[in-house]
Amino acid sequence: MSALKQAVSVTAMNLRSIGERRGTALVAVVGIAGVVAVLIGIFSINEGFRSVLELSGADDVAIVLRGGGTDEMTSGLSQETTRIIGDAAGVLRKDGTPVSSAELYVLVDVPLKSTGTPANVPLRGVGPQAGSLRQGFHLIEGRMFTPGTNEVIVGRGAAEQFVGLSVGSDLRQGTSVWRIVGVFADKGSVAESEIWSDAVVLQGAYNRGTSYQSTRVRLESAAALQTFKDALTSDPRVNVRVQTEREYYAQQARALVALVTILGRAIAVLMGIAAIFGALNTMYSAVSSRAKEIATLRAIGFGAFPVVTSVLVEALLLGLVGGAVGGLIAYVGFDGLRASTMNISSFSQITFAFTVTPALLSQSLVYALALGFVGGLTPSVRAARLPITIGLRDA
Repeated sequence: MSALKQAVSVTAMNLRSIGERRGTALVAVVGIAGVVAVLIGIFSINEGFRSVLELSGADDVAIVLRGGGTDEMTSGLSQETTRIIGDAAGVLRKDGTPVSSAELYVLVDVPLKSTGTPANVPLRGVGPQAGSLRQGFHLIEGRMFTPGTNEVIVGRGAAEQFVGLSVGSDLRQGTSVWRIVGVFADKGSVAESEIWSDAVVLQGAYNRGTSYQSTRVRLESAAALQTFKDALTSDPRVNVRVQTEREYYAQQARALVALVTILGRAIAVLMGIAAIFGALNTMYSAVSSRAKEIATLRAIGFGAFPVVTSVLVEALLLGLVGGAVGGLIAYVGFDGLRASTMNISSFSQITFAFTVTPALLSQSLVYALALGFVGGLTPSVRAARLPITIGLRDA
């Protein structure tokens, strides 16, 4: 009989005996499933956060900050500068008016629904065309705020995650009271984590004079970015930094994505070690319980290769089952779950949905198989090297 046929025969016998060792096999499956579920949960934060920022970015919308500013919190623009930005070459115009919005940005404390603890929520002062500069802005409840009043509209994500942000409620911040008159959606973008007010009213409430922090403009096309950028960088009246929305949000995503990736990998190593010990225990138990059978097979001419193969296949199968169970648990438990986290770049809360992607499930399944393989490698070698006489005697 060829080595391959021997391997198939021995593996089949081995798998049929799993039921007799279901207790130890279950330990390995549960351990690997737990690791996979936790890892998918952690990395689905990355995917959700990345998705929010990718949805927020457009190639034909530019964000202009003060020269040297890395984000809106470190930027400042005068009213004259925002006018020059809107009049620059490459900006789309409708009825002779540039499609632009000079905006400012403050943080307000609003309690989280989940914990009751205060969190930084962005309160953004916007211009009349702010909605048309977002890709999918539309009101889902109530109405738009009236310019010149202390009325605000709230993003859908913020309304779901924070206390007291429903239509008709009052948001009290310092000496100011803001009346919530609407809730808006924007295809899941970062804007849904914000509260919007009239920019001029917000300037007065926070003693900002006539200053802004950023200006958004819609370009004639994505290809017009260089024309727009050249017009501003060559103008001696302004000192600004120009980026597309996509570039700006990709830059903001890097810090949190890097942090979660490092954390996830560290947890993968630590929990993986524990899962490997579970698999080792299971496979050593399998080898021990089959010592006589293995010795008998070796005595009648079966080689070491079929023995090694049978143990490794069982270990891989346990890893596969554990990975599949863990992936299913993570998908049911995490996918679409809404939460909020700190945007490290702006020190504000951003709402997002955990996103369990097919790629993430596939990677986790490969990791589960790797855990099973490592857990079965040493026991399989031990089984193959077990002297025939010792195996028959110990049994």
